[in-house]
Amino acid sequence: QVQLVESGGGLVQPGGSLRLSCAASGSIFRINDMAWYRQAPGKERELVAVIDTVTSTNYADSVKGRFTISRDNAKKTVYLQMNSLNPEDTAIYHCNMRVWASPLASGLIYWGQGTQVTVSS
Repeated sequence: QVQLVESGGGLVQPGGSLRLSCAASGSIFRINDMAWYRQAPGKERELVAVIDTVTSTNYADSVKGRFTISRDNAKKTVYLQMNSLNPEDTAIYHCNMRVWASPLASGLIYWGQGTQVTVSS
């Protein structure tokens, strides 16, 4: 079984910064893409950023230039550095990883439980 645990959310003023972390644990042979999604009240879940195994990254247009995704393979952790936050960034942020439990297993998608980010003065 694989578990993803996020941390780092909270309340921040507009213009502030937060760093989210998501650590994977359990039976893990390999992790492919790692990503962050978010879901604001009344809205659908949206992709925020994704990073692959060669550290190529993609971002939603709304966060380009403000957010940075990174990964530490040794720690099985993905990060999201969020700068210049604005109220529109308020949402529950979920991490997502495609994990292989063994060389012969299929890659499965796992989700974290989510961490609340609130941007308000």
